Amino acid sequence: MMRLRHPLAVALGGLTLAVTMAGSAVAATGTFHWFGPEGQPYYVENLPDNRCLDMSQEARGAQNRTSGPVVVYAQKQCKGQATRLAPGKSAPADAPFASLRLSPR
Repeated sequence: MMRLRHPLAVALGGLTLAVTMAGSAVAATGTFHWFGPEGQPYYVENLPDNRCLDMSQEARGAQNRTSGPVVVYAQKQCKGQATRLAPGKSAPADAPFASLRLSPR
């Protein structure tokens, strides 16, 4: 299976991240994948632990390829309906989300 990769700058374009993220502790290794506008694939590597990340554009089809659980939320600021994705699990391809958090175990 061919793995699609976009430059990290493009992937981070889908997330609103503070500059301080670089100094944050990483709790899980691996990548978190999703689909943005027009079905474009995106990913971010090594999510920070227990930090809410808002999507800055349309996001669907969350795929957790990290070593820890991720929770995706229907609304920004990690509010609204929450869907927990264990490592290796995916949400339905058409399931939208607006924010996410690498969840503590």
